[in-house]
Amino acid sequence: MGDHDLPALTSAQKFWAGCAAILFLIAVGLLGYAINTGVLRTFAIGWVGLQIFGFVGAIKFSRGDFAHPLFISQVMLHLIALVLLVTLIVRSAP
Repeated sequence: MGDHDLPALTSAQKFWAGCAAILFLIAVGLLGYAINTGVLRTFAIGWVGLQIFGFVGAIKFSRGDFAHPLFISQVMLHLIALVLLVTLIVRSAP
């Protein structure tokens, strides 16, 4: 490793990295709830796994640029999964 400083992140990179972090924390929270109650356990485990592999792969291929279209598409993909999950929960409520 060198002694050089890393370049500062742009506002777009900070925004998309923050969105990814929020989605990941929601997925981990759902995983904790699923393990505790047994509800949607398979989905929760799979969603966290997909996020880990998806975000790591997107960061690797985009060479660390959080504002790269590939990383943004990963964030949007997991946002759609969250919307579908919320829709499922709302429709199943009596």
